[in-house]
Amino acid sequence: MRVIDMHCDTISKIYYARENGEQAELRNNSFHLDLEKMRNGDYFLQNFALFIDLGKEKDPFQTCMKMMDTFYSEMDANRDMISPVTRWEEIENNWNQGKMSALLTVEEGETCLGDVRLLRCLYRMGVRMMTLTWNYENSLAWPGKGGGIPETEKGLKEKGEEILAEMEQIGIIPDVSHLSDAGIWDVLRLTKKPFVASHSNARAQAPHSRNLTDDMIRAIAERGGVIGINFCSAFLDHFGEGEIPVSRVSSMIRHMKHIKNIGGIGCLGLGSDFDGIRGNLELDSANKLPVLAEAMGDNGFTDEEIRAVFHGNVLRLYREWL
Repeated sequence: MRVIDMHCDTISKIYYARENGEQAELRNNSFHLDLEKMRNGDYFLQNFALFIDLGKEKDPFQTCMKMMDTFYSEMDANRDMISPVTRWEEIENNWNQGKMSALLTVEEGETCLGDVRLLRCLYRMGVRMMTLTWNYENSLAWPGKGGGIPETEKGLKEKGEEILAEMEQIGIIPDVSHLSDAGIWDVLRLTKKPFVASHSNARAQAPHSRNLTDDMIRAIAERGGVIGINFCSAFLDHFGEGEIPVSRVSSMIRHMKHIKNIGGIGCLGLGSDFDGIRGNLELDSANKLPVLAEAMGDNGFTDEEIRAVFHGNVLRLYREWL
């Protein structure tokens, strides 16, 4: 089953490994995801996030540029297996050639420093999706508070509204994962096109503020957006004191069923968060995605529905945006 995954942090992990003097490459590594694992897992397209931690980086734009160099250097070194894409036609061409595709994203809206000119530079360099926040307040918006306490009052700031409007105008898909509840509703109010929550689950199934309420799921679905199931244990289940968190396939299926019941199968996708999550994972490698497809079939999802979740729904959204 061809895989499209809307979020991984592998490029950032490679970048920081090299900054620490370690050897790391995209073709083959000990991380959750590399090109060999992707090929064995029947991947078609991977979104590669340039993840910027504002708590560690004084100049997020400069750090992003260095990470982007890592991304393109790896694309050049592995052009026999994968090619970066910015337009729908490139996705089609790679599909027809049996080659994997890489779509560049940014995880932290402050990377553009609240400047539409820098945002347009990111677009020209290939970025086609961006979160408005990570876990820190920035010049654009407030994030979710974390844990079980949602942020329902503070959403997008004036700069955030300006950046959001430019994103929709030039063609950078807004990603509301990590954004506060109020911010998600602001995005719904201020945009017209479908958007994504690239790696978020259902709050009704796991009471984490990073997950989406049923009203949010319904609204994103009605807009034509896509929600990527996150493999992180904290977003799949609530674990009590003393319990060892485990990311289980059965929990992913439970979230998928819930989101399907609320928003329909058309709003479901995959957003593993590989190499951005830790702990015990039943699906701890990109080559294990067929296990998830098999589990979906065993739990009543039809072949057509599995194809929609694994790639069809995201391809529909990309066809509109790219």
